[in-house]
Amino acid sequence: MSKIDFSHVPVKTGSIYPAPHDAEMAGRASLRLGDAGGLTQFGANLVILEPGAKSSLRHWHEQQDEFVMITKGTCTLIDDDGETEMTVGDCAAFPAGRPNGHHFVNQSDAEARFLVIGTRTPTETGWYSDIDMKIDMNPEGFAFTHKDGTPYSGEDK
Repeated sequence: MSKIDFSHVPVKTGSIYPAPHDAEMAGRASLRLGDAGGLTQFGANLVILEPGAKSSLRHWHEQQDEFVMITKGTCTLIDDDGETEMTVGDCAAFPAGRPNGHHFVNQSDAEARFLVIGTRTPTETGWYSDIDMKIDMNPEGFAFTHKDGTPYSGEDK
């Protein structure tokens, strides 16, 4: 059956960010719906933000498009253009290669959720707008470095 049973989709919490940035993801969880449905060409995740939580560090992708639709509550999109309040049904798009660092923050007092759909590519470089960090991903894994490529040990805040 093609219908995804939410009760069988594990809730993912935590972060792959190095310390101290991993702690900034407290209150964020996601359901990897695309994985649960066996999708391989793009990802589809339901992101859940508790009050005060953020979706990620502000970032942009070189090769991967992202599309977001708010499904519950209110989120604040923070990108290079400033802050934009988004409510149920509002959408945002982040084309690959466009250096517009973005993330979502739940500044309300209730849970918020959004669906994020993104391209899956064999390799990717992601850039973090507010700190000296980037991520390089390939089929063997990922590595965080400074923007100049030197190893990142998490000492920057």
